[in-house]
Amino acid sequence: MKFKSSIVFFLFTIIFSFAFFSCKDTQKELKVYSIIHDEETKILCEEFTKKTGIPVSYLRATTGEIINKVIAEKNNPQADVLLGGASNYHIQADKENALEVYESKVSKDFPPFAISPNKTWTGFCILALGIGVNEERFTKKFPNKEYPKTWDDLLDADFDNEIVMTNPMASSTAYLFVQNQLQRLSWDQGWNYLESLSQLVGQFPDSGSAPPKLIGTGEYSVGIAYLHALAKYKSQGFDIKVIAPPKTVGDVDCVAVLKNAKNMEEAKLFVDFILSKEAQEIMSAIDFTTPTNPLANPPKEAIKITDTDLIDYDSNLAAKQKEEVLEKWSQIVD
Repeated sequence: MKFKSSIVFFLFTIIFSFAFFSCKDTQKELKVYSIIHDEETKILCEEFTKKTGIPVSYLRATTGEIINKVIAEKNNPQADVLLGGASNYHIQADKENALEVYESKVSKDFPPFAISPNKTWTGFCILALGIGVNEERFTKKFPNKEYPKTWDDLLDADFDNEIVMTNPMASSTAYLFVQNQLQRLSWDQGWNYLESLSQLVGQFPDSGSAPPKLIGTGEYSVGIAYLHALAKYKSQGFDIKVIAPPKTVGDVDCVAVLKNAKNMEEAKLFVDFILSKEAQEIMSAIDFTTPTNPLANPPKEAIKITDTDLIDYDSNLAAKQKEEVLEKWSQIVD
């Protein structure tokens, strides 16, 4: 069985690679591994080609799949750029010596947390966590209560089975929330908070996109999700009040040039473009993300960086503690 599985995987890899990289031999293409959504990837790649004349092909897959490919191919990369993925995943790739050092001039005024200390990755948008409230359901169930404004407000016993958040075992969004509390409150107090909150949560879906939808459709009164995801659902007509609590956590979606990239100069130009005002406004217009470029103007529905109160998030610590934290979480929930 193991032998057959290996053959199937080998054949799949050949077919997959051929489908991704098939092009005219004479045509020089920039190749991108993308973790962000297909819609955004396609538009950004097309805009880059319009501006530079450089053709782009891309492979879009999940975070784990892409990062594993980047690390496995580090000595002979099959792409030039890694687009998307939170900082801790880029840190993981960097520790495996899979990323190239590149400091774009475009990022000179970016916030410090958006730039790798050794200049191997740069954040192009901020993903901050927040609270979503279904206004109609909340008002009916809690007519005399104010909306929760802080993380601590969620510990109200009246919210039993009225809160939805994703499962930290499956979702990077929820793991970020867990780290938010551990780093905001300290290890012991943070776990006390998480244990109390977990008793009130009615559902732990695996997908990070689930809470905004479940809140918007009125299945729960309160939910925990990325602010931009809540804002996007609100813009689509869902009944959601978006709240940015103080001392929340934000991570950055990052872009990096791959070590030993075959199209090194083109890859650097692509990174410059992704960090530009133009590209970040395109991204924010689609997903309501918060740009890291201070010159970019997000749509009114997006939360501005000046409107968020972020803790000094230690992504290296979060990456180091991940196995221990998830083990402890599983003990609490089970």
